[in-house]
Amino acid sequence: MKRFLITSIILLTSCDISSQKAVDNPQPVNQIDNKNYDDMSRAYFASGCFWCVETIYESLDGVKEVYSGYAGGSTVNPNYYQVISGKTGHAEAIEIIYDKDLISYQTLLKVFFDSHDPTTPNRQGPDYGSQYRSIAFYTNDIERNKIINYINLLSTNSIFGKKIITEVKEINKFYYAEDYHQDFEKKNPNNPYVNNVSIPRFNRFKKKASNYVKIKDGH
Repeated sequence: MKRFLITSIILLTSCDISSQKAVDNPQPVNQIDNKNYDDMSRAYFASGCFWCVETIYESLDGVKEVYSGYAGGSTVNPNYYQVISGKTGHAEAIEIIYDKDLISYQTLLKVFFDSHDPTTPNRQGPDYGSQYRSIAFYTNDIERNKIINYINLLSTNSIFGKKIITEVKEINKFYYAEDYHQDFEKKNPNNPYVNNVSIPRFNRFKKKASNYVKIKDGH
């Protein structure tokens, strides 16, 4: 659930999930035709609310598209209400489609750690639950080694001051989230969560990233 604090009042953006069960669904909740990006590279991360993370990565020069979805669990074709129940094992995640000639995987990895707190188990900011845990997914051994080496570097230099609890996990399947989750911040600029959580998080990231990554025009 998206939970955030505004002037000491907790507002909730959630739905009744009491009748939802974490069971496999026969069909995907969303299918996206991205064949136009067949020649592009892909990367996968989970670091809290995918509305926030999608916006951060879409701002990067060299990133062609970002999709919100679910990964890291066992339930087949999960829907949003199943995932936020915490019973599917999935986390809110994103698929990044990028041009490796313009932006490297190492930069995407650095953005991952610079845009969230990897020391908070099952929580990111005001959002809590296993669906908001920190996961760096890899698609091959090269990515896996880069993730592990970077975590070791951050830990050795005590960058976060606490133990990094980010999971390092192979991406077996990425399930695209429902259409209304895609480009949520762009489509809902007046949403309270967007204004009080997503945008401030993005602005904090921009300050960190100003010296090493180019932000696309319009961000």
